[in-house]
Amino acid sequence: MPLQTTVIGAYPKPPYTPVTDWFQSPEGGDDSDPTSRYRAQMATAGDAAESLFRRAAREVIEDQVLAGIAVVTDGEVRRENYIHYHCRHLDGIDFEALTEKALRNGAYSARLPTIRGPVAARDIGFLVEDWRSAQGATEQPVKVTIPGPMTIGDTTADAHYDDPARRGRDLAEAINREVLALAEAGCRYIQVDEPLFARKPQQALDFGIENLERCFHGLPEGVVRVMHMCCGYPDKLDSEDYPKADPQAYFQLAGALDRVAIDQVSIEDAHRHNDLSLLELFTETTVIFGTVAIAKSRLETVEELRSRLGQALEHIDAARLIAAPDCGLGYLGRDLAFRKLSHLAAAARDL
Repeated sequence: MPLQTTVIGAYPKPPYTPVTDWFQSPEGGDDSDPTSRYRAQMATAGDAAESLFRRAAREVIEDQVLAGIAVVTDGEVRRENYIHYHCRHLDGIDFEALTEKALRNGAYSARLPTIRGPVAARDIGFLVEDWRSAQGATEQPVKVTIPGPMTIGDTTADAHYDDPARRGRDLAEAINREVLALAEAGCRYIQVDEPLFARKPQQALDFGIENLERCFHGLPEGVVRVMHMCCGYPDKLDSEDYPKADPQAYFQLAGALDRVAIDQVSIEDAHRHNDLSLLELFTETTVIFGTVAIAKSRLETVEELRSRLGQALEHIDAARLIAAPDCGLGYLGRDLAFRKLSHLAAAARDL
């Protein structure tokens, strides 16, 4: 049987999409004020924005399906910033008075929305509308992706909470409201992204994993609970020397993640290969295995992808291994992203 395939989230936006991603700023690097840019772009799009978002989602879904991907996403085409898109629909987060904050150990700074009061769900169902629009474009299941509590906390400024665990608990409860609404609407694949787990494994063990479970609390049977744990994005394509999380972080976290109520864990392997004994630590959980590099312009061959997947299968059953890119594909451009996914799907079919 071929391995199942999926994508993680982002896909290159068609050029007419109303908003651009943070890494597509005119300066070519991290945008220091994504909030203001989002407002300007949405104002420019005006009433046409919704039809353009729907068209963009349909196109990127068609690409993924044609490439041979089984579980697709809408490419996060509505999101100029993966995390802040969700935050706009929560109470307690101020998008008017932004706060300057250093990020990634001081590598750059940005003007960020600020938590000024208790965080709670407000616009419950906004992701339901996104999912329904995307699911209407395909018969393949569409997965919805959501930023996790630790990751939201890292990409906002906090002027209210006195500890990250308490902040994460409130964020998890707010996320859970949206997760339950998605499940009730019929969405069967829901993914919470926590790249901060790999960068701060002790915090993940202390409270992050507990709050991850809180995000999924009460989900009915038949809904697949997915978590994604990448190791860091570069600031440009083909950057070889950008900071990544410690490769031992996956080993620190694997046992704890395998014991909690999640069904699939997504890890990177393409940018930096893991010691594949890591896979043996997941005795119950399905592993989404990052097999395609998302920040390298080199196109992997089908043969090398098949070889790496074959090596992984020496450590985990095929029924619990899913082939995927390391993370989102936004850096690659549409043609290269499509070709990488096509090669991935071909390698997964041939095993």
